Amino acid sequence: MTKIVYLDNGATTQIDPEVLKAMLPYFTEAYGNAASLHAKGVEAKDALEKARKVIAKSINAEQEEIIFTSGGTESNNFALKAIAFANKDKGNHIITTKVEHKCILETCKWLEAQGFEITYLNVDKDGFIKLDELENSITKKTILVSVIHGNNEIGTIMDLQSIGNICKKNDVYFHTDACQSYTKTEIDVKKQNLDLVTINAHKIHGPKGVGALFVKKGTKIKQWQHGGAHEFNLRAGTENVSGIVGFAKAVAISDKKHIEYVTKLRDKLISGMLEIPDVILNGPTGNKRLCNNANFSFKGIEGEAIGGYLDSFGVCSSTGSACSSIKLEPSYVLKAIGKTNEQANGSLRLTLSKYTTEEEIDFVLKKMPEIVKKLRSFSPIYKVVNYVLKKSN
Repeated sequence: MTKIVYLDNGATTQIDPEVLKAMLPYFTEAYGNAASLHAKGVEAKDALEKARKVIAKSINAEQEEIIFTSGGTESNNFALKAIAFANKDKGNHIITTKVEHKCILETCKWLEAQGFEITYLNVDKDGFIKLDELENSITKKTILVSVIHGNNEIGTIMDLQSIGNICKKNDVYFHTDACQSYTKTEIDVKKQNLDLVTINAHKIHGPKGVGALFVKKGTKIKQWQHGGAHEFNLRAGTENVSGIVGFAKAVAISDKKHIEYVTKLRDKLISGMLEIPDVILNGPTGNKRLCNNANFSFKGIEGEAIGGYLDSFGVCSSTGSACSSIKLEPSYVLKAIGKTNEQANGSLRLTLSKYTTEEEIDFVLKKMPEIVKKLRSFSPIYKVVNYVLKKSN
């Protein structure tokens, strides 16, 4: 196979041609600033609001509850910081988990330096929080709970409705980072008692550099980025109209058939990989896992080495999350679910999309046993471990 086999869709996705087509007029013809009052501005504003309506409807929200941002990282920073400082009169305690995206964890570290108290919930072997631990962690000073919906590394899909019920009962705001799960599984802000939701475009075949934060009407939140009165006076800055139009188009053309198709390929990939000796799947199975996510640990070899060999065959993969994969350190997510340093360092993430083909999965499953065998042939760790096991048996 000479073409690129792209299995790093958890990092970003190929833009859909329909999305690109929808965006193009807003670069060349309808290029106005949505804040301008003349005809070109009104034209841009109309496109902006139509896009807002599409995205709001997709999560059962109101149009004015969608705030456009530059992406998931900004939305997550905005949600945590703006809620924290707007509600200091009530308390200074925030609850999150040990398996959040890096931008949540780094924001929490920053908030700790500003005097806020953060509780980091443990997770089980599949990456799920314990609901009783969450409830027991809530105090009179708790103002926000932030729990990722679909984990970017191991694909765990958290039970938003149960978490939302606990937060509502305790009068605590609930935020979820849904960048990986949006359009792949149900998000209903009313049914699941969600106060804030982070979503973005480039994980769903939309453009990079655009996202949104759902903010439930009545939520006590303050403007974090200052300047003009854009986005209901909550997020100053000229709106990225072309990107927002593309975002909405990506949402509009998302299809459950794509989810079924990708799930089938994911399961074939998982089954084939687990036929290789000493390979384990990290994270849950079935419908508790994101439809496009597979994460494996390979005994005795490094994930970076596997990724390098795959790349030489034209296969794009990643070790852990895309944002931190350049750092040669064990995945904190895999460590949180109880994996050893060896298992964490020997991990590989393969993430699929609607453009992934069965032929590509077959190609990867054909090459992987060869790659693993070759790497293990000169792995002293693998040889020593196997020798010890044989002696003990």
